[in-house]
Amino acid sequence: MKDSTIKSTDKHILLHPTYFPNIATFAALVQNEVVWEVKDNFQKQTYRNRCYICTDKGRHMLNIPIKHVGGDEGRQKYADVEMENSYPWKKQHWRTLETAYRTSPFFEFYEDDIRPLFEGNDTFLLDFNLKAIKAVGNCLGVAFGDEKTKIFELKPSNGFDARFLAEAKKEREMDLEPYPQVFEDRHGFLPNLSILDLLFNEGTNALDYLKSQPLDF
Repeated sequence: MKDSTIKSTDKHILLHPTYFPNIATFAALVQNEVVWEVKDNFQKQTYRNRCYICTDKGRHMLNIPIKHVGGDEGRQKYADVEMENSYPWKKQHWRTLETAYRTSPFFEFYEDDIRPLFEGNDTFLLDFNLKAIKAVGNCLGVAFGDEKTKIFELKPSNGFDARFLAEAKKEREMDLEPYPQVFEDRHGFLPNLSILDLLFNEGTNALDYLKSQPLDF
């Protein structure tokens, strides 16, 4: 069986830009030089347009509605997917984040950095995800590369292929270190939520946490 552990000798890692990526994806991102997959087809039921946070009721999905094409057009390229902005999803997502994390230690510290993402007039899902990832990187004090794929390769010739991290239905179990969460007394520790959960709960310690997580995929 091929060893899929990300090693420090891997210079590049291939990732899908996802919606406020989960912690495993962000750990891979900060520990490697990223190449963004932008030439793939859009797939449903992936983290491309969803993320999970913790609310008072437990694990909760935030889903970005998209404009679907049909008929003769067939599959959409990820880069061409438009968000369905006629539905007030940005307002709803931000209201949910406020309710879930207002009492967390660092929500107010990062609020002015994250809230504008939910006030803009973005059109394309891929562009919005990259914009959100960059904003979180700024909060963490780390800059990510902007190298993108030029063609789609089923089996990439260079770097470690971590595109599987975008799969929501086939998510692999991760041995992530627990950290304090707002509703931990109700639900216990919920692992591998959106990076926003780590950011709002751990704040300035979040980057060290990400760097220390083992990436044994």
